[in-house]
Amino acid sequence: METSKNLIKLLYRLGDNTLIYGQRLAEWCSNGPTLEEDVALTNISLDNFGQTRAIYSHLAEIENKGKTEDDYAFRRNERQFYNALIVERPNGHFGDTIARGFLFDAFQLHFYQELTKSNNEFLAGLAAKSLKEVQYHVRHSGEWVVRLGDGTDESKEKIQKSINDMWEFTGDMFATDSAIDKLTEEGVAPNYNLVKEKWTKTVEEVLYRATLKKPEDCYMQKGSLSGLHSEFLGHLLGDMQYLQRAYPDSEW
Repeated sequence: METSKNLIKLLYRLGDNTLIYGQRLAEWCSNGPTLEEDVALTNISLDNFGQTRAIYSHLAEIENKGKTEDDYAFRRNERQFYNALIVERPNGHFGDTIARGFLFDAFQLHFYQELTKSNNEFLAGLAAKSLKEVQYHVRHSGEWVVRLGDGTDESKEKIQKSINDMWEFTGDMFATDSAIDKLTEEGVAPNYNLVKEKWTKTVEEVLYRATLKKPEDCYMQKGSLSGLHSEFLGHLLGDMQYLQRAYPDSEW
């Protein structure tokens, strides 16, 4: 019973991460700097929505409360979401989106790599399938970091500032609580310290190629596992959930 309760907490975290990140990237649709990037960002968004649907569907089965994927996405307020703070950050300019994307994509890559070792059949399968997508996501955002960092003086300055601005939100990706720690002990969830070690190595390698500096840890924002978020999540949910709020129970 306790394992099931803890697993539900982890599934909320994973599903909310990909939902909110996917929604942020979807805001670039028809607004990309080039046609190719417009398509690329939209496709990455769709990949994340696909992961979200799989997670929420499984969550509905476990909770067995008659909920659907839409209930989890459109019928919760910000205090009921547990996504990492970094994915709710505004898109800003293209460099901001790339910086946010690379830091989160690299986390997803190593998290899913470790999650394939889970003794939970669903989580291991989800990770194995998602890895095929996330490997592309990291390559896409990482190459853009290098391209911008090793480009013009202006592009280097902007992407460095974007990395610096996003850095204080990276620690929250690795946040755990007693529920997740217990799952790690049981072999259900990955070791977050190991994930962070691998993430740090990937980030350092890409920043070195990009001739950028890795920011120093300062005050690292946290609180998402307790449902504490920035005002930006409320604004995002207001847009994303508008139809359901205006026309409850509407169907296409």
